[in-house]
Parts: sequence; structure tokens; C-alpha cells
Amino acid sequence: MSESSLVPERQLVFSPGLAATIGLGEAILLQQLQGLFDHHSSRVRDGHAWLSVERALLLRTLPFWSVEDLQRISRSLVDKGVLLVSSPPLQESERLEFAFNERVHRAAVPPAVTPPPASAPRPGRRSACLLPVHWSPSEDLLQLLGLNHNIPRQFALDQLEDFIYYWRERGETSHAWENKFRQHVISNWRHHQQSQAESFRAPDNSKLDNDWRPSLDAMEIMERGGIEREFIEEAIPEFILYWRERGAAPRELNSKFIQHIRIQWARYSSSMEHSTEPKRIMENWQPTEDVFDILRMSHIDTEFARSLLPEFIVYWRDSNQTHTSWNSKFLQHVKYHWAKRHQIERAGHQNAGQQGSNPTGRTRDRSLQDDLTDTSWAD
Repeated sequence: MSESSLVPERQLVFSPGLAATIGLGEAILLQQLQGLFDHHSSRVRDGHAWLSVERALLLRTLPFWSVEDLQRISRSLVDKGVLLVSSPPLQESERLEFAFNERVHRAAVPPAVTPPPASAPRPGRRSACLLPVHWSPSEDLLQLLGLNHNIPRQFALDQLEDFIYYWRERGETSHAWENKFRQHVISNWRHHQQSQAESFRAPDNSKLDNDWRPSLDAMEIMERGGIEREFIEEAIPEFILYWRERGAAPRELNSKFIQHIRIQWARYSSSMEHSTEPKRIMENWQPTEDVFDILRMSHIDTEFARSLLPEFIVYWRDSNQTHTSWNSKFLQHVKYHWAKRHQIERAGHQNAGQQGSNPTGRTRDRSLQDDLTDTSWAD
């Protein structure tokens, strides 16, 4: 059979699956280097089989690349953890000394001396077979998934059970299960990232009403940061009130709320006393300045907070209870009455002119009986 003038030279062969995994240029060079082991003697060093080849030989067998191309692609294989190189860059060296990043367990024997039988199937051309029950991907594939697609090792392994079940149920055979598993993992990883992005999308912020709640993802982020859920819940009404009074809600409510809570929590934590010994409140007790800073950040009037201090001290001295942090109790007390004040104000606007309405909701505007019987803030 005569050779075609369109194909005057021996063709280069490379694996499409390998090219899809590590890149086309990398796959061509890697398999060309693998072929050099068939005709050159290697030596074992540090558990790897090393081979040294002339730069000129590589340029002759791969004439479509320059020295710079060879250096760039070989460096890429090193960065991907596939190849080991001990020689200087090819622009400075006449030889490339390399080894595949896999350990050998016996002395390297030149393949040219003991070639495999002619009838032995070549790697990559083995016959198709059913997927074994206990099949698992190679360590190289797991590393390449991490390097090329930033897929965590554990995520890839978590897909293994479904992969085996699916293909054994179908009863199909294949000679490239690793390639199929790679495609399976990449597809699932993309779906996973897409679902994560969608779950964090904030709801329609054009209408901020009293029923607004931060998303589940936002709550999880704040709680992972060590912020107490009760602290977060108490801050929601203040956050809603602040943005409603401004007249326009921000585009990213969840992000704004997380930022708001983190700042308040940092100030709150620094103001809290961490004594392990509970004690009674003193007659002349005063909250620290950090408490008033936190209240100002919550847009709570300082004078309003100071007006609540006498009844707060009287109540807790009469109850004879002890606590480790009176600052914390006072903050809860003020926030409760501030929220109640605004609730009464809203009710007053809705029921303007009704008898007995109290639009201010201040302590001095309520009856003594109300003050004496209302102790829900102390729970």
C-alpha cells in the first residue's frame, strides 16, 4: 500500500482522555517522553526511573515546537505533579533529565532488552469490561481533578458510590472507566457550584417588610463566626427599622446584614465582662461606655437608655439575683423597651385618635402599674 503524500511522516499518537484532563500539548509531550523509555536506558534514583535525552532529539521529533514551547509545556507537567525534572531550563541546557512522578519498586530495566510479548495488550487498548464492584479511581486522576478543576478530593470520592451503582445497573462495558468517572465528577461539581450560588441569592429586596428574614446561608455564616443566634434575632427588627426609615433597602440585604451583625458583635463581645463569678448589681452601677457605643450603632437614643437605668437597678436589687454580666442584661433591657416603643408608635399611627393610645411608649408615659407588672425583659 503506497503512502499518501499528505501524511509523509510517522504520526504522533496521544490519548484524547489524557488531553482532556491535562491539556493537549501536555498529553503529546507526556506520551512522547513515555515512548523514549522504549529505546533508552533509565536509571533508578530516589525511587523513580530517570531518563536523560538530548534537547535536539526532542526538537527533531516535535518540530512544531520551539525550545521555549518545550520548556513551557514540561514546566506545566511539573506543576501538575505529573513529571519530575532535575535538569536546568531547556533554554540553558542541552539535555532534559526527567522522571514520571510514580515510584518504581524494582530496578529499572531498559524496556528494549525485555520487551513485552507481541500479543500482550497495550495500555489504553485493553478490552472493554464491566465496571468492578470495588472499582476506584487512580490517585493520579484525583490529583488532576484537583489541579485542573479545583475539585476537592473528598468530593470526587463521594461520587464513587453513585457512579458504580449507575454503570453496573446499566450493564455496559468500557475500557476507559477513569475517563467516564472524570466526566461524572466534573458534571456533578458544576451542578454543586451552581446550586450553591443559587442558594445564596438574596430574595427580592424591593420590598422590605416586617417579615423579612436573613437567608439560611447568611445565618449559617454568622453562626459559624461564633455569633449567638439570639443576638442575631434581636438585631433583625433594628435592621429593618433602620433601612425602612432611610426609604430604600440596599441591593444586597444579606451581605449588609452580615456586615452589620459582625460590627455589633465585635463591639458587644469586647464590652462584656467575662468574670466566672456571678454577683449582685451595685446601687451605683453604671454600664460601660462600650454599651452606649453599641446602642448608638443600633440607632438607639442614649438618653432613652439612661432613663431606663434607675428602674433596671431597682428591679434587679429587689430580685436579689446574681449575674456574671450586668452590661449584657442592660443591653437586652434597653433593646426590648426600644423595640416596644416603636411598636407602640406604629400602632399609634394606625389607630390615630383612639382613646388610651400611647404613641411615645416611654417609661415615664406609662402607668406605674404597667411598669411594675411588665418584667418580660428580665427573662
